[in-house]
Amino acid sequence: MASSLGAVELIVAVHRVFDTGRDRLVFDVGHQCYAHKILTGRNAAMETLRAFGGIAGFPKPVESDADAFIAGHASNAVSVAVGMARARTLQRENYHVLALLGDGALTGGLAYEGLSDAGDSGEAITVILNDNGMSITKSVGGVAEHLARQRLKPQYLRFKEGYRRAMEILPLGGKIYNVTHKVKTAVKETLLPCSLFEDMGFTYLGPVDGHDVKGLTRLLDYAKDLKGPVLLHVRTVKGKGYTPAERNPDRFHGVGRFCVTTGEPLHPPQRGFSAVFGETLCRLAEREPRICAVTAAMQGGTGLDDFARRFPERFFDVGIAEGHAAAMAAGMAKQGMLPVFAVYSSFLQRAYDMLLHDVAIQGLHVVLAVDRAGLVGEDGETHHGVFDPAFLDTVPGMTVLCPSSFAELRSMLEYALFRVKGPVAVRYPRGGEGIYTGDAGTAPDVLLRPGRDITLTGYGATIDALLDCADRLAERGLSAEIVKLNSITPLPLEKTARSVEKTGRLLTAEECAPANSVGRRLAAGLLMRGTRVKRLALADTGPGFVTHGAIAQLRRLCGLDGESLYRRALEVCGDGGG
Repeated sequence: MASSLGAVELIVAVHRVFDTGRDRLVFDVGHQCYAHKILTGRNAAMETLRAFGGIAGFPKPVESDADAFIAGHASNAVSVAVGMARARTLQRENYHVLALLGDGALTGGLAYEGLSDAGDSGEAITVILNDNGMSITKSVGGVAEHLARQRLKPQYLRFKEGYRRAMEILPLGGKIYNVTHKVKTAVKETLLPCSLFEDMGFTYLGPVDGHDVKGLTRLLDYAKDLKGPVLLHVRTVKGKGYTPAERNPDRFHGVGRFCVTTGEPLHPPQRGFSAVFGETLCRLAEREPRICAVTAAMQGGTGLDDFARRFPERFFDVGIAEGHAAAMAAGMAKQGMLPVFAVYSSFLQRAYDMLLHDVAIQGLHVVLAVDRAGLVGEDGETHHGVFDPAFLDTVPGMTVLCPSSFAELRSMLEYALFRVKGPVAVRYPRGGEGIYTGDAGTAPDVLLRPGRDITLTGYGATIDALLDCADRLAERGLSAEIVKLNSITPLPLEKTARSVEKTGRLLTAEECAPANSVGRRLAAGLLMRGTRVKRLALADTGPGFVTHGAIAQLRRLCGLDGESLYRRALEVCGDGGG
């Protein structure tokens, strides 16, 4: 919310100058897009924002032609925009391409790869840098501000363009222009923060007030007529116009229902796995000075606020740079530290290369605290953590632990730090614990409940649904045996195999995409062992991307709630006989 409030005037100015139905506006990150949605025919639908069946919290092309590209992560907009600009050139079409970057996006290396190529491409592309002071220096000094204002006045811009054309005509114009340009550049580089972008090949405009609609409109009109790459640097206030959001922009980055008058949440936040992780890491760091915490611009989201306050010398927020974080953690581990990289599951995907080449090859002991594992709710397709069970299993030497309760998270984090060798991930869901609050220890797999008619197997948050399923089956006279997997890599087979040999039926459940899922690996392992399975069903999130909505709604959608699993179990059991 705070990001969108800070970009309102900027979005209005963009819509005054450009036609986003044809011109391409790429957001980076998508949190800035709410005013854009309101101005492109979705005002009446805003009450459904992030709700199941409603509009998404990010740009989504299936909602509107004005949404050029989906934007659920960060630092990719310039790369996407350069691709669009080159497609425009190759197809001999005529439209404008813009990339709107929040300054946090510049903490990701991909943004610089895109900027470097965009500046060198010569393509007509406008990059708008929305600088709200959260990542870029807050002030460039009074002289710089004054000089920037003078450079952006209409008469100066007109003079600059006329001067350039005149020098091209005069006999010695080229030499005169080069001399004056060098003098001007030397002064400008001393006083203005634009040399980086101009060295890349951009025409730099700014910094300018990002809440001055008229000024922004004039500059965008000017940028629109320039040939080649342009970077417009605007200054904004995150949460602008709503005092609670201005005071606490981080808290209003993503919010639930709140009192508009006070800004306070209507319902106290539920104690969640992230908070338990942060508390446990602090407790362990008190006794072990080698423990360090690493995050990629998600200090609060991963529960590390208290760690950062208590152990500032051992806390490292590297920005939106997950690959760098993983490689840095590898360097720390190689030199004897115990790094814990706290990262959302969907963002860990960016670090896969580093997990292979920098961590796993040398068997380095890097601990991944994989937050938001499984379905995450209202953020939707770009944020569900349903791929890490598959890709982490392909990393040689990796151990993946899956706590289902707060108690298990505490014990498994300690186990991962002090007893596991090599790379290890502890993955846990968003929000709080469910009906299961026990502690099954750190054995790879445990028999959670004995039974005779069907084996139910799962891990992490799905244990709650399996317990519910077993209770429903018991009401029908069917006895379900539950095998809980504490580890999914390496995948334990012994207890599941013994159980299936007895029941002959197996139902697995997991919040994971099908490819290389635990259920498929488990079925293959049983087949290779020669275990006789009469009936088998695998419940997962399906082959596509899961939409946004409340987690309970999405579990029903995917068939992963207790009632849906109960119906699947009845199918596996056939007529209900043993």
